Amino acid sequence: MRSWYSGKNDTMNSNIMANSKKYFHDHFVLLLLSINVFLALAGSVYILVRLSTSHGSSYIVQYRPILGISSYQAGNVVQLLSFVGFALIVLIVHTFLSLRAYKIHRQLAVAILCLGVLLLLLTVIISNALLVLH
Repeated sequence: MRSWYSGKNDTMNSNIMANSKKYFHDHFVLLLLSINVFLALAGSVYILVRLSTSHGSSYIVQYRPILGISSYQAGNVVQLLSFVGFALIVLIVHTFLSLRAYKIHRQLAVAILCLGVLLLLLTVIISNALLVLH
């Protein structure tokens, strides 16, 4: 049956599967992935709950101290919902980047996941600060 098929892609697929199996069996990588998923989901739920409980139409979305009295810039809900989109994009991109980088070097994948944790923490902190100012 395989006389027409060279099998070159078969070995490449088995290498990809072996690397992803090692990736998902690495305890530290799983810990970082769990932290990333938790921060992305918790931050998204927190933002959505805070937006649903407040009854205003304008929110503070920027603070620029150089402007003096008018340092707070108002915006709408869509600008604050972009934090939810950003958190989901960071989660997806960092997961796939670390999966691809794991076969090159484990520490590179760990560094990518740690940077994802940092970005998600900053997303939660900044969105909280903006929602508190409402």
